Amino acid sequence: MHGFQAVMGKREQGSRSQVRTCATGGFTLIELMIVVAVVAILAAVAYPSYTSHLAKGRRAAAQSHLMDLAQKQAQYLLDKRAYAPTVAALGATTPTDVNTYYTIAVSVDAGPPPTFQLSATPKAGTAQANDGVLAIDQAGQKTPSDKW
Repeated sequence: MHGFQAVMGKREQGSRSQVRTCATGGFTLIELMIVVAVVAILAAVAYPSYTSHLAKGRRAAAQSHLMDLAQKQAQYLLDKRAYAPTVAALGATTPTDVNTYYTIAVSVDAGPPPTFQLSATPKAGTAQANDGVLAIDQAGQKTPSDKW
């Protein structure tokens, strides 16, 4: 019997150590709540920067499109001796990423001298609504200067 008790004693001792390791192997509710709070704070700080970055990217796409149209207007003037009254007359299409957030307009004055102004007006209800109207004319003047 003495050997049997020694074996049982080792089994009990082994199971006790297993219980201890299992009980200390997880996270407490407080630890999980702290992690969730830290992640929430990081998200609250990062989200405004992310949305600002997206707005700047969309604005850059609109600016690039306006500059492309201005270049096409210069070529159109050389070919036709007048500026094109519409984007379609320039043989250009507005990219989807610009068309979603901006309305592109062409304003032409026959002159003399002939002039044009291209503008990108943010659409109401979109993320760009507070961006302001972007414009470029035949002299390359870009307004507003703080947005270019």
